[in-house]
Amino acid sequence: MITFDEFKKLNIRIARIKEVIDHPNADRLYILKLDIGGEERQVVAGIKLAYKPEELVDKLVAVVENLQPAVIRGVESNGMVLAAQDGETFSVLSP
Repeated sequence: MITFDEFKKLNIRIARIKEVIDHPNADRLYILKLDIGGEERQVVAGIKLAYKPEELVDKLVAVVENLQPAVIRGVESNGMVLAAQDGETFSVLSP
């Protein structure tokens, strides 16, 4: 469990997916180029099994913008696209 004070530290923003690239070292990952309020970000997301690239381009998604950068299978990720799963249904959070 996290406290409410820890939750308040998250900066969740809406971003537009500008480009979707297959991750060169992973079958389930995409590299997403995002526009977050005029700033371009690269995020690695494990959503490849649920979405085709053309379904994601120009889609608005919720992103944790202030997550510490991480290298995922050799590619730097600067944020996290939020998603939810209910049984077999998997969906990115989109306004």
